[in-house]
Amino acid sequence: MIEQNPILARIASGETTVLGLGISNLPLIDFLLAQGARITVRDQKPLDRLAGADALAERGVRFVTGAHYLDGAWGDVIFRSPGIRPDLPQIVEAVRAGAILTSEMELFFALTPATLIGITGSDGKTTTTTLIYRLLEGEAVRSQNGARVWVGGNIGAPLLPHLDEMSVRDYAVVELSSFQLQTMRQSPHRAVMTNVTPNHLNWHTDMEEYVAAKCNICRHAPARQLVANACNAVTAEIARNSDLDVTLFTAAREHYEEVVPEYMRGRTSALYLRDGIIFYGNGKTETPVLAVEDILLPGVHNIENYMAAIAATWGLVSGDVIVALARSFGGVEHRLEFVRELDGVRYYNGSIDSSPTRTAAALSALPGRPIVICGGSDKHVSFAPLADCLLERAGGVVLNGETAPKIKAALLEHPRWDGSLPLAEHPRFADAVGAARAMAEPGDIVLLSPACASFDQFANFEERGNTFKHIVNTW
Repeated sequence: MIEQNPILARIASGETTVLGLGISNLPLIDFLLAQGARITVRDQKPLDRLAGADALAERGVRFVTGAHYLDGAWGDVIFRSPGIRPDLPQIVEAVRAGAILTSEMELFFALTPATLIGITGSDGKTTTTTLIYRLLEGEAVRSQNGARVWVGGNIGAPLLPHLDEMSVRDYAVVELSSFQLQTMRQSPHRAVMTNVTPNHLNWHTDMEEYVAAKCNICRHAPARQLVANACNAVTAEIARNSDLDVTLFTAAREHYEEVVPEYMRGRTSALYLRDGIIFYGNGKTETPVLAVEDILLPGVHNIENYMAAIAATWGLVSGDVIVALARSFGGVEHRLEFVRELDGVRYYNGSIDSSPTRTAAALSALPGRPIVICGGSDKHVSFAPLADCLLERAGGVVLNGETAPKIKAALLEHPRWDGSLPLAEHPRFADAVGAARAMAEPGDIVLLSPACASFDQFANFEERGNTFKHIVNTW
C-alpha cells in the first residue's frame, strides 16, 4: 500500500504527528507503526493521564504533552483528532511549512477497497447508518453474494485495522460528524444528508462553517450519489446545486412532482409517502416499497430515516429485505429506547437527543404529553424552538445541567407561557430523574430527551443514558 498511496509513502520516509491520543487514534498509531512511521503524539493532557502511553513509548512513540503541546516542529504528516480545530495557529503554520493535514477517517477512505456509504446530518444519522448497515447485511445473507458489511466512523469501532480483511465486494457504512468532515478531501461513493439544522455552534465559528463541513460528504471524488432531505432548507439547496445523481426524500409529500423541482427532473429520484406507503419514483415510474405500518420505530422522523436508508441502498437490496428489517428492527440504544413501566408510568431513554430538533422529533413520536427531562452542556444554539415544542407537547418539564437556566428563560419568555406547564429544576441528574417520577401519574410517559450535549456531567450521551436506565431500573 505504501507504493500506491502518497500519504503512506510520506509517512514511511518522514515524521508523523498524531494530535490527541483518543480512542480512534490508538488503532491508528498501531497501523502507522506497522508502516514504519516515526510518530510523535501531541496531547493537552499530562503524560501520566494518557491511557496506553507507556506501552506506546516502549514501541518508540514520542510525546509532547501539557499546556504547550502544540509548540515546536511538526514533521511531514499530521493526523488530527476530530475535536481539534484545524485552524489553530500552530497547525496552520505547520501546513504552511509543508505538512499534510489529514485524519484516520480520510486515510481509511483513501485505502479501503470497499464501496463507501457515508451518512451525516444534525439528526437521525445514527439510526440511518444502522438501517443501511442492516439492509446491506440482510441482502448479503439473502443472496449469498460474498459481501461483508462494515460499520464505523462516528459509531462503532475504528475501521482502519480491518483494511486487510476488506475486498471490492464489501461495503463500509460510515457515520460522519461535522468535526470529521471539516478537513476531508475525499467523499464516499454514496452520500446521505439526513438534515442540517443549527448544531455544534459552540465549536464551529458559525452556521456557515458548520454547513460547509457537512458539504464535504459530497464535494469530492469518488462521490457519485447524494441522498438528501427535500424539506430541509439546507440539504435541499445542496441537492439543487449538486452535479451528482440525486435522490430526495420526504414524508411530507405524496407525489414525485411535489418533491422534485422541474429543473431537477431527469437526474433526480425521490421517495415520498402516500396512503401509508413509501414510494420510490424517478419521474417515469414509481415503485411501492414499504408500508408505514410495517415500521416498528415510532415517529415521522423514523419514516424518513427509512427513506434515506432505502435511497442509499436502492439497487443493492431487495424489497423483501427492506420489509423484513422494518418488521424486526426495534431501534438503536438511547434513541426512544423503552426502559420499563413502573406504577403505570412508562420510561423512555432518548439520551442521543442532543439538539432541540431531536427533542421535538421524539415528542412528536410519542403519544400524550410526556414529562421531559431536558438540559446538558451548552452548544450555543437557540432554545426558543425547544420552548415552543415543550409548550406544545410536554406534560411537564424537569431541567438539569449547565443549560437549565437558558431553557427556563426560553420557556418563561415564550408568548404562550402562562405558568400552567409543571416546571422543575434540579442540579443533580439523579434528583432530576426523581423529580420527573414524582411529577408523573399513571398513564404518563417520562422521557429523557436533553436537547443538549452531555459533557457538563457525563463523558458522552451513552453514559448519560445508561445512568438514566440504572436509576429507573433500580427503583
